Amino acid sequence: MKDLTKGKTLPLIMGFAIPIAIGNIFQLFYSLADTRIVGQFLGENALASVGATSSLNNMIIGFLLGMTNGFAIIVARSYGAKDEKAIKKAVAATFVLGIAVSLVFTVLSVGFLRNILEFLNTPKNLIDGAYRYFRIILLGMSGAMLYNVCAGLFRAIGDSITPLIFLIISTFVNIGLDILFVCGFRWGVEGAAFATILSQIMSFVCCFVYMLKKYPVLHFGIKDIKLEKGLVKSMFAIGCSMGFMSSLINIGSVALQGAINSLNNANYIVAHTAARKISEFFMLPFTVFGTTMATFCGQNMGAKKPDRIKKGIWQVTIVTWIWCAFMVLLSYTVVPYMVEMITATKQQQVIDTATLYLRVDTLLYFIPAVICILRNAMQGIGDSVTPVVSSSFELICKVLVATFLTPVLGYWAIIWAEPIAWVIMVIPLLIGIKKNPVINGVE
Repeated sequence: MKDLTKGKTLPLIMGFAIPIAIGNIFQLFYSLADTRIVGQFLGENALASVGATSSLNNMIIGFLLGMTNGFAIIVARSYGAKDEKAIKKAVAATFVLGIAVSLVFTVLSVGFLRNILEFLNTPKNLIDGAYRYFRIILLGMSGAMLYNVCAGLFRAIGDSITPLIFLIISTFVNIGLDILFVCGFRWGVEGAAFATILSQIMSFVCCFVYMLKKYPVLHFGIKDIKLEKGLVKSMFAIGCSMGFMSSLINIGSVALQGAINSLNNANYIVAHTAARKISEFFMLPFTVFGTTMATFCGQNMGAKKPDRIKKGIWQVTIVTWIWCAFMVLLSYTVVPYMVEMITATKQQQVIDTATLYLRVDTLLYFIPAVICILRNAMQGIGDSVTPVVSSSFELICKVLVATFLTPVLGYWAIIWAEPIAWVIMVIPLLIGIKKNPVINGVE
């Protein structure tokens, strides 16, 4: 466990963030390996089928992940305040609410999946493969939810290493099962889906057993499961805020995916899938520092140390801007080779389209860096409204682009959608953080 309320801020933040970064790298490594295996052994149509569901997958799983991260902030605040009784009640509530929400999402999403895919203009030659793949992913989403619950709880008490260890193990298991199911058993896209959910379930089991043996502070009894109305209200307020923040972003991406699908060109779908995989790596520090700052700010809010919060925000912003400069350099040098490596394609249109997307968007990466840091920091200090307002602006912008500009500008509209949204959505965050009473030491 690591107390983030004492000591030099940047070394503490970096020490906490590095294991999260390594974990995200392994997740990306698996995602890239999965893309490569599907593309090489099942062909570009199968890869396009999987890619056609990626934004929808990010929307649903992103909401659940955001919600669990929100629940964990309540635990982090209690840990910062050194209130062990409150920690146990918050942990119990996290598991109960996490399981309930994931089951509801599973039933609803599986029941309407084909209708959703049709609504997103998924090409007819891809829709069956997309349905078969994503239905299995959705049926196993509770496993992913429970792993993220455990990982969030570990991070809330300052342990970012344990989730990393189990994630690394899960990644290699996932790749091994991918090869076995796709290449060995010839299960097609269903094999890739089964590999994903089985490795996630294994990760949860390992994390839960370790939590029971290692961290008594996270143990809870029957009396703790009797949820208090005030606690449930607080957890849903911040959990839904972070979940909606994530899902609003991804709903916009789903709208863009529908616009891409409407172009009726499988090369665009494959190119966008590859570009998004690469951009996930390029933006990795944004996500990592965002997750870190939610915990850092939550603990320091509980300890009533606003000066540490302000200092931490400035320091991680500078670090991420340095990273942004390197990503611009990469996008103008090695990106075409990265696209070819990931997709196993020789289609020049795929390579050129993905490269163009990244070369334009990376020029404005310093804005989403600020966005990720501020909106997670604000969640950590109790502002659940401003981040959602900001994300709503992004959603509106993407929907407008998908509806009105894509039919006119084609893929160029997709390229410009996110940079335009970033400029708009950062404004309420900058205003909100400047006026926040916690940051200014009023509360």
